Amino acid sequence: MSSTLHRGSLRNRSRSRTVSGPARRGAADRWYEGDHGGFAPGYADPDGYRSTAAASASRTTHGEAYGDTDYGDTDYGDGGPSWDEYVYDTDAYQPDHGRVDGQQRGRPSNPRRVRRPAPRGYQAGTSRTRAGRPGATAVRPPSPRTAATRPPMRLGSPRRRLRVSVVVLCALLVVLAGRLTQLQAFQASTYAERAEQQRLRTVALLAARGVITDRSGATLAQDVEARAVYADPHNVTDARAVANALAPLLGVPADTLIPKLAGSGRFAYLARGLDPAVGKTVTELGLPGIGVLEERRRLYPSGALASNVVGFTTIGDNDVIVGGGGIESAYDRLLRGTDGLRRVEVDPAGRMIPSAASRESDPVPGSSVRLTLDRDIQWAAQQALAEAVRTTQADGGSVVVMVPGTGDILAMADAPGYDPNKVGTADPGTLKNRATQDVYEPGSVNKVITMAAAIDRGLISAETPVTVPPNMRIAGRTFTDAEPHGVEHLTAAGVLAVSSNLGTIQIARKLGSAGLESALRDFGLGTRTALRFPGESAGILRPASEWDAQQAATISYGQGMSATAIQMASVYATIANGGVRVAPRLVDSTVSPDGTVHTTPRQPGIRVISEATAATVSRMLESVATDSGTAPLAAIDGYRVAGKTGTAQRVGPSGRYDGYVASFVGFAPADQPRAIVEVVLDNPRDGHYGGTVAAPVFQRVMTFALATLGVAPPGTSAPKLVLDLDADR
Repeated sequence: MSSTLHRGSLRNRSRSRTVSGPARRGAADRWYEGDHGGFAPGYADPDGYRSTAAASASRTTHGEAYGDTDYGDTDYGDGGPSWDEYVYDTDAYQPDHGRVDGQQRGRPSNPRRVRRPAPRGYQAGTSRTRAGRPGATAVRPPSPRTAATRPPMRLGSPRRRLRVSVVVLCALLVVLAGRLTQLQAFQASTYAERAEQQRLRTVALLAARGVITDRSGATLAQDVEARAVYADPHNVTDARAVANALAPLLGVPADTLIPKLAGSGRFAYLARGLDPAVGKTVTELGLPGIGVLEERRRLYPSGALASNVVGFTTIGDNDVIVGGGGIESAYDRLLRGTDGLRRVEVDPAGRMIPSAASRESDPVPGSSVRLTLDRDIQWAAQQALAEAVRTTQADGGSVVVMVPGTGDILAMADAPGYDPNKVGTADPGTLKNRATQDVYEPGSVNKVITMAAAIDRGLISAETPVTVPPNMRIAGRTFTDAEPHGVEHLTAAGVLAVSSNLGTIQIARKLGSAGLESALRDFGLGTRTALRFPGESAGILRPASEWDAQQAATISYGQGMSATAIQMASVYATIANGGVRVAPRLVDSTVSPDGTVHTTPRQPGIRVISEATAATVSRMLESVATDSGTAPLAAIDGYRVAGKTGTAQRVGPSGRYDGYVASFVGFAPADQPRAIVEVVLDNPRDGHYGGTVAAPVFQRVMTFALATLGVAPPGTSAPKLVLDLDADR
């Protein structure tokens, strides 16, 4: 065994057990001898060995001699730490409460070398031998390998790691248990509902919209099956290729489709309202991201026929067809019906699962609406009006055909019109009903109210003479007739026949402003009719208390107030109906899905003038459609015609008078009226008198209407009235 004492060896061997002071000193003696010749007999305790190391170091610190051990030429004094400067810290070392040179002995907290004071008698740089120990050999210093030995690695406690692991696992289990409790106990219904929403789809089963027909059952509007082509841009791989394939089928340019196909959303309509055959062709292409949906669309078989009355439809919320104008709008709730529902299960890709359960409620179709319109008369009215607007270069016009005794409207035509099948490309100005919405100053057609009121109150008769001067000065303004003339001696019938403004003013003065206003309102002016058509206007009629002298004069012949075509048609229907005003009627009945017919009730008539007065006025109006009147072009061979022309200044967009409104209203046969026809032309430029531009349209429409209604010529002649007193002299 080597006699060399290595510091690393002592440090590595010194460990755990505690030994009292005397025991350490005795063990040190045995250790020393053991190092130079083996352990003392009976000494075999490794822990004791480790304790003797500390005891030996303690003796050295207190200056005890090392015997005859000679350190020779050791370099402990050459700047490095000497042997006596090291104390070995071990796990078994316990503090000794004694002190060495004022320093308390004890075990530091970490195993490291602790520098101590040099022993007494020791000088740095000299060799040292144990005193009194002859023949002792020198102890070599530690080898470089031993001096460079690193401190030992301390292994972690497995018990501590186990405890930390258990704590972490318990924490994870608590979190998982809490989350599980939250999902299972508190939010189970919420997540179940979400799962159901992801799995279930509700498909609306659109109800068929009700049919709109004319009075004989001819279809004017109906629902048909259609297809809509849509795209899921997320699944479209080549937008341009798909667009090129679909463009000829959908009738949409490819450049219009590409932005929709390359969008960022998940759904985009490419085309709607397509024929089912087109949808089938698109499906057969199998294009990725392209789908076809079943839907319904509104079809108007007759195109523009009665479009101003029937109206149009648009696509509303949830792809429901809703009325956008006319009857489609007024009766939208009745026509729409009730949609059905189908709940189906789908896979994550959105495909319906065929074997999954589904729930379904059938849709309830909408009710049908039967109008009072006659398709043939409506067509004739539209054709005649469109031609007149074109030939007179008018801005537009309207024609109303009505049955006087019932108020049923047989035709209500507008020009220009539009095709409700292509409402998206129509001029917005045409998407209305001129006869109920546009107001105009009626002009001379309003004179019939002044005459009827004066006759009914006994103020005049048809033969009452009226002296008409060349002009009249009223409140600083000069009034004249349409044609210049000298002093005329006419009858009341003659004033109406030649449409004298000055003669009408004189008769109106007999009524007074209050009396004239009352008569106008009794005939229905100033209020909307019972049609309650969407957008219908009431016209403008201010109270008589607000009239000045000039307004009282102009209102008597239809200027300074306004009305709609349907209002003026109702006025003449009242005359033709023997003085009883009957509300206009456009909807004859509605038919429920089960076939039950609900007839639109007729409102009771209101007597406005006596029957005798109505007959007198009717005879006076017959004079208008003769060579002695202003509208010989309104005459119909074999039939007695009663009517009145109107030529009124027109209020333009600037609010000032600009152009004229030409009109004619009449009924036939005059002795047994079956129909009244009103024609209004807005701002005709090639002629503007009612007798020359509007009367021919009346004649054409009335002739067709009488033939369609099967009205035979009465075979009677119109009575002759004295019109011009000067002519009979």
